[in-house]
Amino acid sequence: MKLDNSVAAVVTGGASGLGEATARALAAQGVKVAIFDMNEATGEAVAKDIGGVFCKVNVTSDADVDAGFEKARAAHGQERILVNCAGTGNAAKTAGRDKATGETKHFPLDAFDRIIQINLVGTFRCIAKSAKGMLDLEPLEDGLRGAIVNTASVAAEDGQMGQAAYSASKGGVVGMTLPIARDLMSEGIRVNCILPGIFNTPLMNNAPEAVKAGLAASVPFPKRLGNPEEYAHLALTMITNDYFNGEDVRLDGGIRMAPR
Repeated sequence: MKLDNSVAAVVTGGASGLGEATARALAAQGVKVAIFDMNEATGEAVAKDIGGVFCKVNVTSDADVDAGFEKARAAHGQERILVNCAGTGNAAKTAGRDKATGETKHFPLDAFDRIIQINLVGTFRCIAKSAKGMLDLEPLEDGLRGAIVNTASVAAEDGQMGQAAYSASKGGVVGMTLPIARDLMSEGIRVNCILPGIFNTPLMNNAPEAVKAGLAASVPFPKRLGNPEEYAHLALTMITNDYFNGEDVRLDGGIRMAPR
């Protein structure tokens, strides 16, 4: 797919981190970008900076997602590109003891469900609604109508202690990428997935320097955290290379996460 101002894109989680870097990279190619995010202040600022449009969207809400696509399409037309970066995480052991009291407890099920709803169901919700819109697009070369990039995590394959919910949600994103690509193959819509390792995102920036240094040292090579622009570069490769389809690709400097 050629990227220019005839193409529209939606980037979920586009107000910061991996999503922001991807929104900026697409806009730099002339693409008309709509940002879906909960953070209105930063989302509006990024959208203004790249000449895009901001849509306040909670991906767990059908109404929010419908309204977001309606606003984005009113501004830019039907999107040919969807990049799913919206997501979050938490940490709790499946079962354990309180160190202070010795009381036994388990992972709160509402906290488990929340991560699944945001990371997995929210991703699928955006894919299904975007793909439905793409069906009405005129096909390009080779019958291409659109390209979708999902964001999982290396935790999908080697999740650490306390990451049961996060790993399950991201493993689901990996697991559904190929069948969705197969569902949409006759309509010319490609679907791929990136599994990032440890990246320099706003969340990571809040960690102590010693913690970040230790994480960087654990990466085989290069011994540093990933930069969001490197994620964006791979996302654009998946979008522009029309033979890229149904793939799940780790982007992690060769790291394999330890148990803790």
